[in-house]
Amino acid sequence: METPSYIFGIVSAALVLGVVVELLRRRQLRERHALWWLVAGVLALIVGIFPSTLRWAAPLLGFELPINLVFFVSIGILVLVALQHSAELTLLESKTRVLAEQSALQDLRLRALEQQLALETAKKRQG
Repeated sequence: METPSYIFGIVSAALVLGVVVELLRRRQLRERHALWWLVAGVLALIVGIFPSTLRWAAPLLGFELPINLVFFVSIGILVLVALQHSAELTLLESKTRVLAEQSALQDLRLRALEQQLALETAKKRQG
């Protein structure tokens, strides 16, 4: 690889880490969501600074080309992010359903109390 490619990789990894840290600092991203992005950024930074680690790890893990290891790890991290978001979405859907049911029950109770109050008010007026 040529020097501009190394520089681009290092700058890109540092930029990803910087953006994630800034989003965490501004509380626009929670720690549990940032975990996998931080892992990806650190791995990219390590490979950018020490490209020989990629050439060393690829055959060790059974990859013929180092770039295939990069793609595999990238896809793996994206799958973990998607899985984490799916699990949280399922939990939020469950909580939303419970809240909707509780709201409906409160609405029924309120209507029953309003009807009871209306009947008592009507009886007082008559009698």
